[in-house]
Amino acid sequence: MVRSIIYTIVAALLCVGFFIWTDVYISTQFGQFNQVLNTLYDKVENRTANREDAYAVRDMWADKKEKLHVFIPHNDISYVDYWLSEACSLIYKSEYDLALGKIEVLLEITKNLPDAYIIKLENVF
Repeated sequence: MVRSIIYTIVAALLCVGFFIWTDVYISTQFGQFNQVLNTLYDKVENRTANREDAYAVRDMWADKKEKLHVFIPHNDISYVDYWLSEACSLIYKSEYDLALGKIEVLLEITKNLPDAYIIKLENVF
């Protein structure tokens, strides 16, 4: 009986620890990506961004999304892919004004998306 209670408490603590680690991990990954997007936004705003800058951001996202697929549904990941691909193609064509709009959407997504997967009362119920 005492062993069962101890095992239950240990299992609950492990679950809580895993959920906290997941929250921190997801927030960190999106925070880093958001910083890189802000840098790209500044370069696009100054009209100094080039194809390599956009592809570097896309490569960084490709690396991050491989690991985030475990925690975030594929639809949300592909949503970021879609907007990032559009922004990259606009930067490639030097259509900076249109690219700014796409990057602004990406910045908003990377700010709001992690909140949907953090352990909060409204996400549980």
